[in-house]
Amino acid sequence: MNSKETCRSELRIALRQLSDRCLYSASKWAGEQLVGIEQDPAKFTPTNTRFQRGSSSIRRRFRTNDITSSPATGMSYVSTPVLEEDEVIDGDFYLLAKSYFDCREYKRAAHVLRDQNAKKSVFLRCYALYLAGEKRKEEEMIELEGPLGKSDAVNRELVSLERELSTLRKNGTIDPFGLYLYGVVLKNRGNQNLARTVLVESVNSYPWNWTAWSELQSICTTIEMLSSLNLSNHWMKDFFLASAYQELRMHNESLAKYEYLQGTFSFSNYIQAQIAKAQYCLREFDQVEVIFEELLRNDPYRVEDMDMYSNVLYAKECFSALSYLAHRVFMTDKYRPESCCIIGNYYSLKGQHEKSVMYFRRALKLDKKYLSAWTLMGHEYVEMKNTPAAVDAYRRAVDINPCDYRAWYGLGQAYEMMGMPFYALHYFKKSVFLQPSDSRLWIAMAQCYETDQLHLLEDAIKCYRRAANCNDKEAIALHQLAKLHCELGRPEEAAFYYKKDLERMENEEREGPNMVEALLFLAQHCRTHKRLEEAEVYCTRLLDYTGPEKEMAKNMLRGMRSESSFPSMDAEHFPP
Repeated sequence: MNSKETCRSELRIALRQLSDRCLYSASKWAGEQLVGIEQDPAKFTPTNTRFQRGSSSIRRRFRTNDITSSPATGMSYVSTPVLEEDEVIDGDFYLLAKSYFDCREYKRAAHVLRDQNAKKSVFLRCYALYLAGEKRKEEEMIELEGPLGKSDAVNRELVSLERELSTLRKNGTIDPFGLYLYGVVLKNRGNQNLARTVLVESVNSYPWNWTAWSELQSICTTIEMLSSLNLSNHWMKDFFLASAYQELRMHNESLAKYEYLQGTFSFSNYIQAQIAKAQYCLREFDQVEVIFEELLRNDPYRVEDMDMYSNVLYAKECFSALSYLAHRVFMTDKYRPESCCIIGNYYSLKGQHEKSVMYFRRALKLDKKYLSAWTLMGHEYVEMKNTPAAVDAYRRAVDINPCDYRAWYGLGQAYEMMGMPFYALHYFKKSVFLQPSDSRLWIAMAQCYETDQLHLLEDAIKCYRRAANCNDKEAIALHQLAKLHCELGRPEEAAFYYKKDLERMENEEREGPNMVEALLFLAQHCRTHKRLEEAEVYCTRLLDYTGPEKEMAKNMLRGMRSESSFPSMDAEHFPP
């Protein structure tokens, strides 16, 4: 059996087992990967080819290696035995409990299974108790919410669940799903080291549970932690590493993994969305836009990840496309956090910041831990000059995810607006540590160094150099480097950066005051160093502009006439 058939067979079995245990998020993920495997052309029918349309163009565009199958030649993967079911005696009780569970009556589901000892029943009972505790915690958070929207509510089932699951693990009577739940409980209790060990045991014994991999990823916050995991060499490990690399900001490594996985999962919408996410972090917005357009053609009612697409459209100021996307998700499912964020972005681009905040707040009512909503709401408060509210929103974002560089950057902006550059610098340093390839962060930190309170121009120069090396699309760094070197009395360095900035503006066909400033400085610099022919070129270009620079260029040309053997340059040679 080839690798594609192996993956297909395993995923079909896993999908049924995950659904039977009410792990619907994991079963959905498995189903998406199942239909993402390239089908046998002989078996195509008009109804099962919908994932083929248009997808190949993305695959060709973003794959860098010619991968035809996974695993690659010479690489072997372990064979994981299929989990045997044990529900014969208490199957009727299990079916009733599952029905209660599906109706969100978690306590009733747990009660039905109170005397059932089979592993499958034990898992569902414990899982139902865990979700009942989570449901009650959410209710208490609403009832006991503090002035800043914070609450000390906890899941009261965690202690008893930890005790029971720990005993089952010691006795060897726990299955991989029980280990997954035990890992989640330990994580929520703050015992992350043991949680990592238990979750590794779970994924090694049953690798198709994506929710277990996701929980494991959430507590691997450094590359050292990731490297220390003793994981079996199953193909699911590649999905885990690709996702983990992305969270650890190793975007190129993540892209390489996903491109490798496309050899088998050629038409996986999940993989295409993750590639878009990595490209988004690398600020390759044009490529991200192409991928999301293709995703929407293949899956027109998709809402997941579309908030990232709206961020791209917002950054590119594509008003009509963002308007269309907002209308589309509103008609599909307007009470999804992603939908609310997309609509919030739409109103923000229109300049209706109060209405934008209203939709971000709605997103947070639906999911208090929805990171994008906190960060975007902070941006809106900055636009509205409501810095205390902006600071609170950004702080809530970093509480949820301390690795969110956008929230740290927002905090820096807010404190800079309040005239507190030392605090601003602290937060800018955190943001640039998390996202060192973003030129905007280096520029923000450089501008902070330039303030009157700090006035650390050498440090500002270092930051602008880093920004220039990080594809500074706003074209700020080179101009500021030239100005700072000029201010510090370094004309040669200033001329170097003015020349580079001038070349860039010419290549991009941009005009403006920066070009006039560069031409004027270079003309004066070349004249000072007796490079009169070069100075004449710059002065002649300045004659095409209006303003005092034009008169200065005329005066320099007249002055150079008496200093060199240039032909006569009477005033009538200059345009009025």
